[in-house]
Amino acid sequence: MVRMDTRFTPTEPPEFATPAELAAVHPRVRHLGTEAWRVLRIQSEFVEGFGALAELDRAVAVFGSARTPAASPEYVLGERVGKALVEAGYAVITGGGPGAMEAANKGAQEAGGTSVGLGIELPFEQGLNPYCDIELNFRYFFVRKTMFVKYSQGFIVLPGGIGTLDELFEALTLIQTRKVVHFPLVLIGVDYWTGLIDWLRERVVASGKASPTDLELIHITDDIEEAVRVIVDADKLLDQTEVAAQRAKAAAERRAGS
Repeated sequence: MVRMDTRFTPTEPPEFATPAELAAVHPRVRHLGTEAWRVLRIQSEFVEGFGALAELDRAVAVFGSARTPAASPEYVLGERVGKALVEAGYAVITGGGPGAMEAANKGAQEAGGTSVGLGIELPFEQGLNPYCDIELNFRYFFVRKTMFVKYSQGFIVLPGGIGTLDELFEALTLIQTRKVVHFPLVLIGVDYWTGLIDWLRERVVASGKASPTDLELIHITDDIEEAVRVIVDADKLLDQTEVAAQRAKAAAERRAGS
């Protein structure tokens, strides 16, 4: 099991430190504030994350509610998703928490695949679930989000709440702005997600705040096999695109050398 090494993580008081907390941690540099130390902490989280995940093979991030009860239909759905992704050749990355995240990690681990948990320090979280082979815990959401996108071939989103919606719209924004390409975004749970998509279409798109094609970036299904197939097909397309780009580059180099 791989865990984040915190031995070299710079000490830093809470985000909104009181003068007393600041003095306790930085007694000699109180007048300078904590910004320089915060930069080092951010840097250390990127370094730890990149180091721990650099050798990770193809993976898919699975999101969903931390409040999903164990043994509920949605929990079983998460287990099946984790297992199906492993059987298709992918590692599974989640937020490392309980509920749907735990279910996906459990399904992946029990299927013999690599199960990754990217946790976040929150006052009300209980730590990472016990089904993670690689464990990382972050202080900063934006560092954690970078890891999800950088090391995933796509996102599968199970029914969830505010945090799940945050990850969903983060991915949708990156795809829509072409910051990432060939990145499939699959929502599992037609009944759960249809209301959101209808609102986006009838209110956001209808009022000109988004394009109708933006909604085409989202695939909704109840079928786990279909969800995995969307991921696999996008992965194959990416491979073909990369091969074509390499061939074009080689041809251009040959022409330049002739």
